[in-house]
Amino acid sequence: MKGQNSIRLMTRLALLIALNIILTRVFSICIPVGVVDGLRIGFGSLPVVFAGIFMGPLAGGIVGTIGDLIGYFINPIGAYLPHFTLTSALRGIIPGLIILLVSKTRREVGILPIFVAVGVTLVLVDIFMVPYFIETLFGLSRVVTVPPRIIQQAIAIPAYTIMLITLGRVMEKTMAVTQGQGTLHVSGRIW
Repeated sequence: MKGQNSIRLMTRLALLIALNIILTRVFSICIPVGVVDGLRIGFGSLPVVFAGIFMGPLAGGIVGTIGDLIGYFINPIGAYLPHFTLTSALRGIIPGLIILLVSKTRREVGILPIFVAVGVTLVLVDIFMVPYFIETLFGLSRVVTVPPRIIQQAIAIPAYTIMLITLGRVMEKTMAVTQGQGTLHVSGRIW
């Protein structure tokens, strides 16, 4: 039974990695700022955040890291920079850690903790870390890269929260037979 659970976990992680690559590399819009892709609009981070919240911080980090590495080798955009692999991993690790801290039993979580986990993650990574790395690596000032990211995240945070709550509820219904101790339940409660 233990082997079957690990196969299910690896299959789910592989599916989320594939979704991450497709949503990031194919179904996103890159807006160049200067000589670099300053802003990428899309839902590529959604599978990474989903893995972090519903499968744990380690799974979120794995999905983010492997998705970024494979995505780079399939469709490279410039030279490989490990800084952005780190930010991809943190997009899965941070929300998973926040949910672990908020829901002590990890059995049920409300709307507000998911919103906080998504908000803190996207603000830390996409508004602070990525512009810092772009400035450090390419010399493009944060004054240029941060304002459009603030607008982007003001739209993305509520959108990601709604999609994650919806996907969490769908996941509960489709996996009702296989729910176990580690399954997270999305309640209708605010907290």
